[in-house]
Amino acid sequence: MCGIIGYIGKKDVQPILMEGLRRMEYRGYDSAGLAVVDGKTMGVCKKQGKLTNLANELQEHDLPGTVGVGHIRWATHGAPTDLNAHPHADCQGEIFVVHNGIIENYHELRDMLKERGHEFTTQTDTEVLPHLIEEMMKSDEPKAGHKKPLEQAVTEALALVQGAYGLAILSSAEPEKIVAARLGSPLVLGVVAPGEYVVASDVTAIMPHTRDVIYVEDGDILTLTPAGYKITTLQNETLDRQTTTVDWDVTQAEKSGYPHFMLKEIMEQPDAVENALRGRLIVEEGIAHLGGLNEQAERLSKVNQVIIIACGTAYYAGLVGEYMLEEYAGLPVQVEYASEFRYRKPVLDENTAVIVISQSGETADTLAALREAKRKGALTIGVVNVVGSTIAREVDCGVYTHAGPEIAVASTKATMAQLTVLALITLFLGRQRGMSLVTGKRIAEELRDIPAKLRTVLSNRSELDQLAKQYAKFTHFYFLGRKYLYPMAMEGALKLKEVSYLHAEGYPSGEMKHGPIALIDDSFPSFILTPRDSVYEKNVSNLQEIKARGGNIIALATEGDETVKSMVDAVVYIPKTLEMLTPMLAVVPMQLFAYYCAVVLGRDVDQPRNLAKSVTVE
Repeated sequence: MCGIIGYIGKKDVQPILMEGLRRMEYRGYDSAGLAVVDGKTMGVCKKQGKLTNLANELQEHDLPGTVGVGHIRWATHGAPTDLNAHPHADCQGEIFVVHNGIIENYHELRDMLKERGHEFTTQTDTEVLPHLIEEMMKSDEPKAGHKKPLEQAVTEALALVQGAYGLAILSSAEPEKIVAARLGSPLVLGVVAPGEYVVASDVTAIMPHTRDVIYVEDGDILTLTPAGYKITTLQNETLDRQTTTVDWDVTQAEKSGYPHFMLKEIMEQPDAVENALRGRLIVEEGIAHLGGLNEQAERLSKVNQVIIIACGTAYYAGLVGEYMLEEYAGLPVQVEYASEFRYRKPVLDENTAVIVISQSGETADTLAALREAKRKGALTIGVVNVVGSTIAREVDCGVYTHAGPEIAVASTKATMAQLTVLALITLFLGRQRGMSLVTGKRIAEELRDIPAKLRTVLSNRSELDQLAKQYAKFTHFYFLGRKYLYPMAMEGALKLKEVSYLHAEGYPSGEMKHGPIALIDDSFPSFILTPRDSVYEKNVSNLQEIKARGGNIIALATEGDETVKSMVDAVVYIPKTLEMLTPMLAVVPMQLFAYYCAVVLGRDVDQPRNLAKSVTVE
């Protein structure tokens, strides 16, 4: 979840590294650091806390040079301190490493290295890497007295490492070289010009310099020098990786005048739906044209069960997909937390379709679950935002969400795009399994109209701002919904927790009287999702149960519903749409409510405490 960056070329490296770290700060913000080579001199600066702390320190201690590496940290091993910040060094202060991932056997490696005289100064797992590379430099040293090339020592060191890593490594002994490597953590190489390269965890850090990138794969080791780049394996085999042109603009990763990325991305959701639908929705025929799935149409027609695998917000989108697919495609569906999936013994075979949902396409738990599903012979389908990501490459087929870069840690537009794609997959599989033309056209027509209805919801955002000012004083909330809106109730609670740090719980409305209602009083508000759908009367009954006990209620209702308005303390309206698509409209007021509560409370909206955007460690 950390961000790493390295640059080699002819430009002043410090501003390039700092700009790259700024663009990756959503990946972690516990501490940050740089190591820069200037001739044979290594300059290092590391600071605890936000990137601004490092920037302030660099105003006093500039690091000149044209080769360097940088790191922004989300702490796993060791507290976020100056000492534990990356880069980490060997005993001689010659080799410096920045690392994204976890070294699982670091205890054993540390003990072995201590026995050989190495001294450790930090609490991190990463520190074993520069010492291990240093040890490989010494072993079997050529008789002439000079050390092995850095890339050879790195290759030998990594052969002993268990775990996940994205690495960039410098040595003052070879000042015009960066060695980088990947196993289980994302890494992208940007080709700026001959002899000028940027390597990073995230393409957003590369975009200011080039759109020509190489997606580094597991087991790859990069050697970057002014003479060019080379990609090899741990077995010293030379590889040839394809260059890809990134198709989005760097301005998409800017705030564009909004106070926070989260608000900008909430406001971009109509566009996100349009982008996810573009070229895929054939309204007149009531079908979805999904190129990746079309190639597997025959195998998909034989599927007799679907398992959806995801984490966090993507998991809640998957739960909505479960309702969609069961109701309209007639398929039995299970939704699984990726973090639990491979520790069970799931029953699946070649007639099982496994849909994996991940914004980044690099989520460690989801990737591990995908590989387990492939081992068991299931057909794997990806719903991924980042083109060229590991999950996108490893699935049998898939559908890109095309949401564009999402920078705020709390997911909004990526979730909306996932819901859109799940609706398209439902239409695709439903029509394949006997869904009528009339039903298909109705779903397609309503999907087409969702962006306009989202714009209507967003035009009323000032109401959510006012509600937040009224309700942010409370410290506990329930979010309640039924059927398609039960998952969105959990998503609403998650958003409030993530960005405002207020305690919130999402429940199926009908479960309230089975225990949770004991907590209801006038200091415990409930946000109840009560649109006019097939469970409207049931939700109204639950609403009345809470009201009878003195509970404070915010209701989300369908436009024109005066009945609900008369029963509650506050109401938020959304336009009418198909029940299966209502989650796409209902989630937006909850996102805005969470956002405005966080603003009222003075929270760090885009970078909430303890969280990072892309979870690339288990």
